[in-house]
Amino acid sequence: MINTPAELSAAEARRQIGARDLTPSALLEACIARIEERNPLVNAVITTNFEDARSEAKIADHMVQAGNALPPLHGLPVLVKDLSRTKGLRTTFGSRCFETHVPDHDDIIVERLRAAGAIVLGKTNTPEFGAGANTSNLVFGATGNPYKSTLTSGGSSGGSAAGLASNMAPLASGSDLGGSLRIPASFCGIVGMRPSPGIVPSRSHVSGFSHLWTDGPMARSVEDLTLMLSAISGFDARDPLCSPNLDIEYADFHAIEDLAHSRIGFSTGLGVAEVDSEIAALFKARQPIINKHFKTAVALDVDLSDAAEVFRVLRAESLYAAYGELAESQPDMIGQNVRNNILEAKSLSLADTARADAAHTQIYRRFQAIFDQVDYLICPATSVSPFPLGDNHPKAINDKPLKEYYAWYAITWALSLTGSPVVTLPCGLDNQAMPFGIQIVGPRHSDAKLLRFSRSLESALVQDGLGRTLPKFSAPDTAKA
Repeated sequence: MINTPAELSAAEARRQIGARDLTPSALLEACIARIEERNPLVNAVITTNFEDARSEAKIADHMVQAGNALPPLHGLPVLVKDLSRTKGLRTTFGSRCFETHVPDHDDIIVERLRAAGAIVLGKTNTPEFGAGANTSNLVFGATGNPYKSTLTSGGSSGGSAAGLASNMAPLASGSDLGGSLRIPASFCGIVGMRPSPGIVPSRSHVSGFSHLWTDGPMARSVEDLTLMLSAISGFDARDPLCSPNLDIEYADFHAIEDLAHSRIGFSTGLGVAEVDSEIAALFKARQPIINKHFKTAVALDVDLSDAAEVFRVLRAESLYAAYGELAESQPDMIGQNVRNNILEAKSLSLADTARADAAHTQIYRRFQAIFDQVDYLICPATSVSPFPLGDNHPKAINDKPLKEYYAWYAITWALSLTGSPVVTLPCGLDNQAMPFGIQIVGPRHSDAKLLRFSRSLESALVQDGLGRTLPKFSAPDTAKA
């Protein structure tokens, strides 16, 4: 039952706007009301754009009334992760170094969202410079989970995920280096996609030839995800990984992807991730329910154990390239996660990075060969259930101490090295009554096909009682800074 336009899917809201059954202004006011009601519980939206958004919504209203041709996201409010620059709207990157920073231009993902008719409603919280999978920083504090606000929303796109799960907007942007989009999608029970690098172009990533960083869409359904991706994908010559042949067309999305013809491989830990015993048992228990929909489903002996050293080196290299000079000039203003990576990078030699680059190439080629055997790979989206908000990261899994703060999410960063697109889908609740998500992985540049498959699987999971479960917002606790 829909109680407010804020609960409508993006696709349905856009249909109603086009049919003149819903005005952009009415949709915007419903989303603003939800932010005012629920944001104090989770701290997802850290900078609002209400007055400018209201002015834009009125213009959008007039365009509908005048019978003008409407762009694909016309009148849809969108939340933008605070790692993306927004012209005239504060962008902090979660860092005290940029606490009052107001950009004079939009990043290309925001530029394309606006061009497609979306209305920027506000900015969402992120750890400093996106370094970490618990959304907390020294500027705005922490973002709680809508299902239980004393637990983490994940990160680094935790603000976007929490905002979506709270129905603050139908669409939100995210970005992903080692799982920054997929982890919060899983923890907050929404849908997220790490596209193949180059699908969503960037002009701001300092290491433009690196396959680690990519922007991507976040939504509450695969259809909405595809609607947003179709608006933000497309060629831009200033992104060295971008290609003119990689556009995502929403109009082609409704082609049927028959699950019964699909060959599926399963892996619990990809040969590199320590997975909590309860999560592993849950994933195993759910496989027979999922497997019945496919032609074949087999356990794959995936071995990404060499990904750990590669990710250690390439992550440090990427963060040093982007923030090394800043961290060295303002060390007292930079948080521990970023400082650790800068120190890691300074300890590396050219030989270390050369070995990492060579090993990365082998990981990529070995992993893409998996798709000679299967069409898609499915694995858990996280190795643990959401943990307490005050913890930067789990210190151990299955009583095994974890060395680095990012070791607990190897299940996602190992896949970042493979070049493959990944969709994270809700798959019911775990034993702690928190959202449980799965990752669906396809061959590199199979993004459109992967989305069609994911939508079919999403529908099947709903029929099996393993679809998205809504947060109740009944807990009295609030997210603490």
